[in-house]
Amino acid sequence: MMNILHAKNKGNFIGVILGLVALMTLVGFGSASAGDLLVYTALEDDELAVYLPAFKKAHPDIKLNIVRDSTGIVTAKLLAEKDNIQADVVWGTAATSLLICNDLGMLKGYNPKGVEKVRKGMKDGRDNPVRWVGIKAYVTGIVGNTIEMKAKGIVLPQSYADLIKPMYKGHLVMPNPASSGTGFLTVSAILQLMGKEKGWDYLDQLHENIAMYTHSGSKPAKMAGKGEFPIGMSFAYRGFKQRAKGEPVVVAFPKEGSGYEVEANALMKKPRIKKEAKIFLDWAISDDAMAMYAKVYPIVATDIKVEAPEGWPSDPMSVLIDNDLQWAAQSRKSILKEWIQRYDSKSAPKK
Repeated sequence: MMNILHAKNKGNFIGVILGLVALMTLVGFGSASAGDLLVYTALEDDELAVYLPAFKKAHPDIKLNIVRDSTGIVTAKLLAEKDNIQADVVWGTAATSLLICNDLGMLKGYNPKGVEKVRKGMKDGRDNPVRWVGIKAYVTGIVGNTIEMKAKGIVLPQSYADLIKPMYKGHLVMPNPASSGTGFLTVSAILQLMGKEKGWDYLDQLHENIAMYTHSGSKPAKMAGKGEFPIGMSFAYRGFKQRAKGEPVVVAFPKEGSGYEVEANALMKKPRIKKEAKIFLDWAISDDAMAMYAKVYPIVATDIKVEAPEGWPSDPMSVLIDNDLQWAAQSRKSILKEWIQRYDSKSAPKK
């Protein structure tokens, strides 16, 4: 995918957005009717394959037209449509992206049923009714291919400090933060943990070891699983999912603390708010939905009782940094501009 800010700097922002929109995947058939919902999401395809049938069973009369892509692309699409909002709801997209949309007046306040059960910090704390509600958190994970690491005489990094050691030069892939929410949450975590000056100095050193920046948060883990590169910085869910399928991968959480992002939902501010949109948002934080999210993401927005999936610590919250989502949202534009100027030369080719 094209790099949004890079293209904007070249004065071609509108053309890029139109290209991004053309590349989005629309799931749904036939023309939209009054009760249909247009839903933008960054949830993984294999998650949607589980969640969508459950919603259809609960609400067979509501048709969902799903537009799914990586976080950066969904965010770009939302912002491009600021003055002509298309989506009815956003589902499972970065809270930092929704904070940006809210500051632009794009979100409509709505308290879905059960919102009082949602943890503090995983829902809008400024407005009532709330403008966004979290469902779960995804976190930075380091995914390594055991066969490839052994062949190259390296071990799985256990920390950010490990990742800049000379032994990993050319063996690492990570997501581009301009197109991937996982990439952004990882860069944001490093800057929050280390401070601006030390953080950018660290990222300079990390860049020396990076073979490629991908445009998808899951791609580094998938590449590691296939043996294309020994190690991918991705999000933990993907690594554990691949291991469960039999791929020779192991997963580590950086011991300094994993960056994370809250995946959240929001009602878009349109001239006509469909009642079906509110029904969907109610369902999306219901106990049934949370139970599905929790099967693969142990950090969910409510206190539903679940066992952490194999490979996670017994207290999944213990791997997280003290993340300032508001700072991350406000700093996003400047972080991405700086990151692109420094490191975009190693980004994967844009489709």
